[in-house]
Amino acid sequence: MMNPELKKTIYTLKAASRKSGDSIWRALADELDKPKRRRTTVNLSRINRHTDAGDIVAVPGKVLAAGSLTHPVTIASYSFSEGAQEKVTRAEGRIISLIELMDEGIEPSKIRLLK
Repeated sequence: MMNPELKKTIYTLKAASRKSGDSIWRALADELDKPKRRRTTVNLSRINRHTDAGDIVAVPGKVLAAGSLTHPVTIASYSFSEGAQEKVTRAEGRIISLIELMDEGIEPSKIRLLK
């Protein structure tokens, strides 16, 4: 049995992919549709290494608090640990859901997908 919120997120991302033709939404939906133990987890240290200030990152899974974030970035993910939320806020970054990222109308080529 799947979490209703997760089910809605997957459905919305797949619909956006069909409507716009942008493959990033389908890739995010496919990654979220995996069993929980196979879903992506990304630490803040990895986000810090692979981004610059002002970048937009999409994580199809959970963001964990290991490491630190030294510059402000916008991170969209299905789930965040409490520690990760605090550290992103301290670095003056933004935390949003994947659906909010899609709704903001950001050009998909500007979104960095981290797995």
